[in-house]
Amino acid sequence: MQNPPLALQIQTLPDGPGVYQYYDAAGKILYVGKAKNLKKRVSSYFNKIHDTAKTNVLVKKIVTIKHIVVPTESDALLLENNLIKTLQPRYNVLLRDDKSYPWICIKKEPFSRIFSTRRMVKDGSEYFGPYTSFKTVNTILELIKELYPLRTCNYDLNASSIEKHKYKVCLEYHIGNCKGPCEGFETFENYQKQVDAIREILKGNFKESQKEFKTKMQQLATEMHFEAAQKIKEKLEVLENYQSRSTIISPKINNIDVFSIVSDESAAYINFLQIAHGAIIRSHTLELKKKLAESDQELLELAIVEMRERFNLLSREIIVPFEVDLGDILKVTVPQTGDKKHILDLSIRNAKFFRIEQLKQLQIVDPDRHTNRIMAQMQTDLRLTIEPRHIECFDNSNIQGTNPVAACVVFKDGKPSKKDYRHFNIKTVEGPNDFASMEEVVYRRYKRLLDENEPLPQLIIIDGGKGQLSSALKSIDALGLRGKIAIIGIAKRLEELFYPGDSAPLYLDKKSETLKIIQQLRNEAHRFGITFHRDQRSKAAIQTSIETIPGIGEKTMLTLIKHFKSVKRLKLAHEKEISEVVGVSKAKKITDFYTNKNS
Repeated sequence: MQNPPLALQIQTLPDGPGVYQYYDAAGKILYVGKAKNLKKRVSSYFNKIHDTAKTNVLVKKIVTIKHIVVPTESDALLLENNLIKTLQPRYNVLLRDDKSYPWICIKKEPFSRIFSTRRMVKDGSEYFGPYTSFKTVNTILELIKELYPLRTCNYDLNASSIEKHKYKVCLEYHIGNCKGPCEGFETFENYQKQVDAIREILKGNFKESQKEFKTKMQQLATEMHFEAAQKIKEKLEVLENYQSRSTIISPKINNIDVFSIVSDESAAYINFLQIAHGAIIRSHTLELKKKLAESDQELLELAIVEMRERFNLLSREIIVPFEVDLGDILKVTVPQTGDKKHILDLSIRNAKFFRIEQLKQLQIVDPDRHTNRIMAQMQTDLRLTIEPRHIECFDNSNIQGTNPVAACVVFKDGKPSKKDYRHFNIKTVEGPNDFASMEEVVYRRYKRLLDENEPLPQLIIIDGGKGQLSSALKSIDALGLRGKIAIIGIAKRLEELFYPGDSAPLYLDKKSETLKIIQQLRNEAHRFGITFHRDQRSKAAIQTSIETIPGIGEKTMLTLIKHFKSVKRLKLAHEKEISEVVGVSKAKKITDFYTNKNS
């Protein structure tokens, strides 16, 4: 598949954090970089002449831009580090393993030590991180040291050594930083409880530890040690505000392939992440066009086979969002929680972003195809018999119970058709009655369209719940249009969609394009109705003030109210101020009228 032009690739990049990769015409990796905002960062390469000749040469060679989206800027930094080491792009400074980021290790041994390290040893120990700065690591370790007195020595504290009194307590014990497990002064069970609490802190779970923190602070405060209490509070805040572990790398995930799928009516997008030695080393998203309404399971199975063959993948375990049938050769994992679920969520996130980019590109390059896709999606989502090419939405406005009006907005091919918008003054209803008002305007709207032989919409949307929908249906039935036009109501609170004769509402995905278009229709009808209502109230207020001013028409008063903002300000204005807006003659008539009226 041919790559879209570079300008189009850049235009549809996401605005969030991530890592970008540049490739040349032969598909060879040129450069890997991180960004807080992918779109801004990548755009900066192409909108100026760079200071160095090497960078200008790089930019000329770029043909394809790939990227991986991540939750935070720290994650982008870590992922960039991994990809540079793995892919070794020509234009990147090569990173060696001795430049790796620090971890916090819970050592697998009796009375576990907890310390920072740059090296991971596969001996069953637990590693948390990596962290982008040693300052953060030191803050965490200092907090742990203050709250939980653990040993720092390298002794092998097995049961036999302790029984034989092989070791003696050191200075750390005497100054209160250790409880002396080396001489049996602390039990293994009590020590392990502290290690378990620290493990939860490193995972970002503070619920169990918070009670102990508060108790410690209150105790210090009671004893008048306010500075010490404040210190614990500040360090706790630092820890709580820090994203304690990366979603990009986990030493527990090794040599596994991750696959996820996002689909719509016409296509499916399958993202693949390759994990080796606890790090992402490759990401790719594949688009599959649907032919026969294939299920997500069928498409995911097909894509997994294709990508394993294409990239020569040899891993024996895959992570997927649901069960797939690939025989007995592979172990299939569908994670619900933990590190594997985090990496699956990241894959799904990338599949979603890829889909959004493809749709944006389609909208720019082929708007007709984009419209056809949207209409087909709306037909399916709303369970319609035909595509809703022409949609009309109604909303009532009777703020403060005065000047009841209604609005009808029209969308054609999913876009506003403002020349077809209509507003209505309510004629047959006394007082604020939304149900009766809706019945009136729907009848008037479609009676006129029928009388003038104008085309009817395929879908009517009523802004309101079951009551408003029932009122509109009375008019539809009276005009003999039941079954000829689809009609639904949308309730504001939970965005429920109500259908005639169906007691259970329909809930659409909050991020679906169909719901977004319906919300746009509803909001546009509300805006259009409110604007008309305000105009009517303003006219009513102005009319009250100008009825008895000889020689001053409505148009002149509208101009004055627009300038002075209210009738009250107009009454207080000097003749000269008014004359600057409507002329000397009219200004004199107005000031004379208000002067005589007040005298």
